[in-house]
Amino acid sequence: MARRFSIFVLSLVVVAAAALVQSSKAETHEVGDDMEWTVPQNGAVAYQNWAARQTFRTGDVLEFEFTTGRHDVAKVNKAAFDACNSTSPIEHRTTGPANFTLSTAGEHYFICTVDQHCSSGQKLAVNVSTVRAEIEYTVGDSLGWTVPDGGAATYQNWAANKTFMVGDSLKFNFTTGSHNVAEVRKANFDSCNGTNAIDTETEGPADFDLDTVGEHYFICTVGNHCSLGQKLAVNVTARSSTTPATPASPSPSGSATPASPSPSGSASPSPSGSTSPNSPNSAPSVAVAVAGLSATLLSVAAAALLY
Repeated sequence: MARRFSIFVLSLVVVAAAALVQSSKAETHEVGDDMEWTVPQNGAVAYQNWAARQTFRTGDVLEFEFTTGRHDVAKVNKAAFDACNSTSPIEHRTTGPANFTLSTAGEHYFICTVDQHCSSGQKLAVNVSTVRAEIEYTVGDSLGWTVPDGGAATYQNWAANKTFMVGDSLKFNFTTGSHNVAEVRKANFDSCNGTNAIDTETEGPADFDLDTVGEHYFICTVGNHCSLGQKLAVNVTARSSTTPATPASPSPSGSATPASPSPSGSASPSPSGSTSPNSPNSAPSVAVAVAGLSATLLSVAAAALLY
């Protein structure tokens, strides 16, 4: 019996290890795709447009495909990037293909130092970000899901200062039998009509996953609760990332380069009374958690075998 149990536990360890590998898997971006790393015909905008179509996260890899002897890749600071100055690069690769791991969040700059290639547009800037953690919002915070004294404006104001993204969820706290939650379409929301609801939950607390982009509408269908203001509309956006500002770095001449501003789409704070999110969903944090689970399971398996 103990042996069978240990085999079961070891199987769980294998699954956990697989999750560890999956969670830490990085993406490799082939710079320029079919264009590769060369002097582009339409100048620097070619690589700007390529980068705009990508999402770069810490741990990802940039792969520069080029012919050795005709091009190279230098990682530089912003001042050197703007001036196409190849003096004192951070890193310099002369053999193609060349890979660069994006190990830190923020702006990263790359140029070709051969002849006038950089000034002709062979330069690339990428913005590396960390993913914002998914958030569970408790609707109304301490008020919960009820008929509000302030009418519909109460839940409008609650939602107004929050950023809802795909993957987030809403928790409706209410007393079973006194209220319910129905996800409805806009027309039904406006008219407080609970007919043909998309989904209805009658037991509290009720959880709704925000798994699609766009407006989501919720009402209470009990009595005239909706018309008294027990209704909520939230606008869900695509999952974005947070990027810290790039710290000032010295230019080749020794003067400081101003820090690059961080992009919009920073993570919203956890609302009062809601479940606080974990730290950003970075691969290292997930890896540590899975590794700890694996170690625990192995200990249990060893104990079972000894028993």
